[in-house]
Amino acid sequence: MNTPNSAWIYLLLASVMEVCWNYSLKYTSIARLRELGWPRLFTEPAGWWALLPAIGYVAFGVGNVIFFSKALAQIPAATAFAIWMGMALVGIKLVDTLVLKEPFSLSHVLYIGLVLIGIIGLKRAA
Repeated sequence: MNTPNSAWIYLLLASVMEVCWNYSLKYTSIARLRELGWPRLFTEPAGWWALLPAIGYVAFGVGNVIFFSKALAQIPAATAFAIWMGMALVGIKLVDTLVLKEPFSLSHVLYIGLVLIGIIGLKRAA
């Protein structure tokens, strides 16, 4: 996929990976991994459940880098970075609000709306 639109798809995928990476980092517990110890991490179901966020952290981080680097091949770096971070910010706020049921106010709507306007403006200018 090397069309001009593919770079934007790669950037969207990189942003999704960034959102997933953020939550895998949030739920990775080094203390829990230490508590279970080396052999139990791989021999007990609790070990696999404790390892899952850490595995996701690595996988989503690598996916993020791969997709973002592919997007950078066709999109200027400053534009790509701003849009990537903006989309990740919006994605994280959506997950926080819709999945984790964290508080959401009208000021959040305003500021997230401004971020979205900036993303649309940068996309149109690129």
